[in-house]
Amino acid sequence: MERTNPKDMAKSFRFSPLRRARFRMSVTRMDQLPADDGAEVAIAGRSNVGKSSVLNLLTGHGGLARVSRTPGRTQAINVFDLDPGQRLMDLPGYGYAKVPDALRLSWGDLLEDYLRRRTSLRLLLLVMDIRHPLGSHDLALLDFARHCGRPVHALLNKADKLSRGAALQVLAQARRNPALEGVGLQCFSTQSGLGLEELHWLLARTYEKETPVETGAKSEPSKGGEGSGPGQGGKSQDRNATTAGFE
Repeated sequence: MERTNPKDMAKSFRFSPLRRARFRMSVTRMDQLPADDGAEVAIAGRSNVGKSSVLNLLTGHGGLARVSRTPGRTQAINVFDLDPGQRLMDLPGYGYAKVPDALRLSWGDLLEDYLRRRTSLRLLLLVMDIRHPLGSHDLALLDFARHCGRPVHALLNKADKLSRGAALQVLAQARRNPALEGVGLQCFSTQSGLGLEELHWLLARTYEKETPVETGAKSEPSKGGEGSGPGQGGKSQDRNATTAGFE
């Protein structure tokens, strides 16, 4: 079984392609997207869960993704180039009631088309508020991603808002939810940086793979942290890739 060396994890953080992210374009239709080749990781989540803050922290560029006080401002797929052939995709936020119905439906169609048709998509990164995880829209997205055969890694963001014990309790409850079967899961905080190096390690491995990460059985958390890695088709070789623990 492969073990993750903390030094390797720190190195992947320092040299991650995400640190070289640069904005390329915003698109509202599938035919506007870049050529469907290379590797993409897409970030999705309900409005106001801190998705833009996660993207800014991952890339190390504080203003790369606009952090708005008004939920539902991401109205298109925002495309960020990394190294050649590698992209980070910021998907429209969902679930904000004050968005006009017609616009909300168009976002949903775009998101569904992207998940269904985009062959270069390697991983869907789902951001949830740890205080309100697995809402109806999150469950619908997880179900659709599973239907499309898309691997998912979920972040329980804003873990700094809870005590360590409360955060671990939410994590344990989430692991037992059938909706997260085969889904990688970790606590995360854009305020404290909890889980950042581990997530960089996972994403670096994801971009290196020639084929998408396969969904499968959940791996167990390592002694050094609290989290479970993404399913690997029943294999546990990456079990320490996403141990977002409380040091």
